Amino acid sequence: MLRFLTRTRHPGRFGLTDALTYVFLIVGTFIMFGPVLWLVMSSFKDRAELVRFPPRFLPYSQETVVVEGYNDPLPLFNVTLENGETRQLAQVRRVGLEAQMIDPANPEEIIRVNINDRTPIETVRFSLDNYLRGIQSFPFLTYLRNSLVVTIAATALTLLINSMAAFALSKYQFRGRDAIFLITIGTLMIPLSVILVPVFLVITEVGWNNNLLGVIVPGAATPTGVFLLRQYMLTIPDELIDSARIDGASEWRIYLQIILPLARPALAVLTIFSIMWRWNDFLWPLIVLSRNELFTLQVGLNSFQGELQVQWDLILAMTVLTLLPITLVFGFLQRYITTGIATTGMK
Repeated sequence: MLRFLTRTRHPGRFGLTDALTYVFLIVGTFIMFGPVLWLVMSSFKDRAELVRFPPRFLPYSQETVVVEGYNDPLPLFNVTLENGETRQLAQVRRVGLEAQMIDPANPEEIIRVNINDRTPIETVRFSLDNYLRGIQSFPFLTYLRNSLVVTIAATALTLLINSMAAFALSKYQFRGRDAIFLITIGTLMIPLSVILVPVFLVITEVGWNNNLLGVIVPGAATPTGVFLLRQYMLTIPDELIDSARIDGASEWRIYLQIILPLARPALAVLTIFSIMWRWNDFLWPLIVLSRNELFTLQVGLNSFQGELQVQWDLILAMTVLTLLPITLVFGFLQRYITTGIATTGMK
């Protein structure tokens, strides 16, 4: 691994090109993964640490101590006394610019100090309190189930419809084939906001309003998926399909046993894209669904945002949880991405 990471353009010699390459890769990696790392670290912080300025990367938490006679743990501070002595004291309360402190070993004596003469004792702590409170604050499992149903069903339907359309547009010769393909690709230029109202009216007439089918079906056919699969299927030799027809294979058998297995890399790429689209979709489920028990995770996260207060600590923790399935899918199918994209468009 070390040898792979320290490769140079010319073996045994580190030149200017190699230096620029490593700088570009390091900066690119920081730009891509820096916000994700910051998100993960922030999900372990409490509300006070999230609004602290200047912000800190690691989740710091103030040390506390349990003192007899006090119901709640008291925060610990390093306090500089008037005689220059530094002691660890626990704060009982704060009144204006004065803090009332006690020695945990001698809680009877109240020591009054200026708030500027004390510094909190902090340590890096990865607490799961945000995750536990987030899961308990709203029906996480219900939203997770709805997201899984929508994502799996919509992805399966997308693969089926797009692969059938791509098969027809790549391997059948008929009048208007290229025109249909151009029209399909041209729909990419239509903004989503233009079709929201017409699609919503159609969904309402069909009776799929407040129904998961209203989220699954409308986006099943995607021009991006048709383009990716068609360009990949053009690389499959037509002679292979002709041989299957001579042997008596039906068109469905050719599609299921020849086209789909050979187009597996492109299908894997489209699967990743479709899962990301469906899992992260927020606007369309928010429009179609108004019943709480049908919300997906993305819509459910919106419940943490009130008119007067936004629970950023819970939002960040739940956002990290919603990213885990996408990360697992990407890690499982990432070996197909290079193959699928590299061969798309080649003939």
